[in-house]
Amino acid sequence: MIGLQRITALMVLGTAIHVMAAGGAVPAAPNGIELPKGYKDWRVIGSSYRSDKKQLRVIVGNDTAVQAARAGNTHPWPDGAILAKLAWKEKVDEHWPTALVPGDFAQAEFMVKDAKKYAATGGWGYARWVGMDQKPYGKDANFVQECLACHTAVKNNDWMFTHPAPFP
Repeated sequence: MIGLQRITALMVLGTAIHVMAAGGAVPAAPNGIELPKGYKDWRVIGSSYRSDKKQLRVIVGNDTAVQAARAGNTHPWPDGAILAKLAWKEKVDEHWPTALVPGDFAQAEFMVKDAKKYAATGGWGYARWVGMDQKPYGKDANFVQECLACHTAVKNNDWMFTHPAPFP
């Protein structure tokens, strides 16, 4: 009996350590896409402003996306490219009233290029995490239909609104 209690206690302790180690792990999107590790360190590809949502947006990419953008190889984007659109609510700079600066974080949206895996959605997997707590967006995997409906307007640009910013 003592052996069984020790085994049970070790199993409970192991589970608790695993949960604590996972800590603030962000859940995957409803379609299974994981929040890309290290995305906060990715390089800038472009920026945009959504006047309807009053959001400042910075588009960053993983190494594959940045290399494609710099080389002009974005029609189509290569498999393995991941782009993130990071959005903040606009805020007037307190020291420079004509400047808009990032306010509250709104969301992080991702497009993952894999022509075979995501053939049904134009070769792109979509995912979004909302707010500072990075809550996955969507009730189920069908949320991507909302993404696809919006991106249909840019189907001829490989489903991408982003145009890489020119660099000298």
